Amino acid sequence: MARQIRDVVEQYVKLVGSGPTEAIVDLYAPDATVEDPIGTPPKQGRDAIREFYTVLANLERETSIHPDTIRITGNHAAFMFTLVTKAAEQRITLHPIDVMEFDDEGRIVHMRAYWGPDDLNVEPA
Repeated sequence: MARQIRDVVEQYVKLVGSGPTEAIVDLYAPDATVEDPIGTPPKQGRDAIREFYTVLANLERETSIHPDTIRITGNHAAFMFTLVTKAAEQRITLHPIDVMEFDDEGRIVHMRAYWGPDDLNVEPA
């Protein structure tokens, strides 16, 4: 199961950086929840999750995973990655720590992203 979870984590980061919204949503179980950032109201179900990730679709973006931060225990994973987006005249860099729980089929059932305003770096593009 650990190999399957690692594969999903790596695919998730790759898709957030360049993939279509629907491919990201397909990584989630039908009744999954996303709390991004932590402390915001959770988005539950694929329709709400799709709406959340659609924001990325029109942005120039790239991601990279920090492989030495991936921790997998049972059906849980935690990891850090970098997301860089470019829009208008701004380049925004974020280094969230995501914590995920997976079902027996390797689909994400819960995702919580740990980051706040101090974790954003905004500079001219």
